[in-house]
Amino acid sequence: MIEVMIVDDHPVVRMGLREILNGERDIRVTAEAETAEEVLPLARTRHFDAVVLDLILPCRSGFDLLQDLHYEFPALPVLIMSVHPEEQFAARVLKAGASGYLMKDSAPEELVRAIRRIHKGGRYISLSFAEQLARNIGGADHPPHEKLSNREFQILLMIAKGQTIKGIAESLHISEKTVSTYRCRILMKLNLNANAELATYTLREGLIQ
Repeated sequence: MIEVMIVDDHPVVRMGLREILNGERDIRVTAEAETAEEVLPLARTRHFDAVVLDLILPCRSGFDLLQDLHYEFPALPVLIMSVHPEEQFAARVLKAGASGYLMKDSAPEELVRAIRRIHKGGRYISLSFAEQLARNIGGADHPPHEKLSNREFQILLMIAKGQTIKGIAESLHISEKTVSTYRCRILMKLNLNANAELATYTLREGLIQ
């Protein structure tokens, strides 16, 4: 039996995932968490064969939690489920220790297939993203945004969507000064000068829709 923990702050999403997975003979959801703070204590006291993790959580980034899980439980497979397109985050979360990446609008059977694959030690990404990675091998230079750290990339998208420095600071539980520092680094690395240019860049690169 594959024992799974679901981490998502939306009860309806957790219920849907639970019903899908518990409908399989070899998979059971044995724990659920609404916040990042609940996850490590559960992982330290109970056995899990896989974790399904949302990237966007209240109070703490799923990125940060993924890194903590990978550091403390390197053999525990983590499947990221997100509303963000694969081209935004998939490569980053795989590098950070995730075993797979799945869009939340994927078919139920794809979720089941992903859980079984990562439980066996494999990695899971969609066929379309695998083809994209294959095309990039040996291709042209990587776009500038790939040089950004995970936190810088996260803040880039938040700025591009029109969030204020104060709003970003509150969402990420960091100071406004820290957000401003990240913003300066992002502008420098992308060779841009203003928030409007950041928004234009993310649209041109297909990072937001």
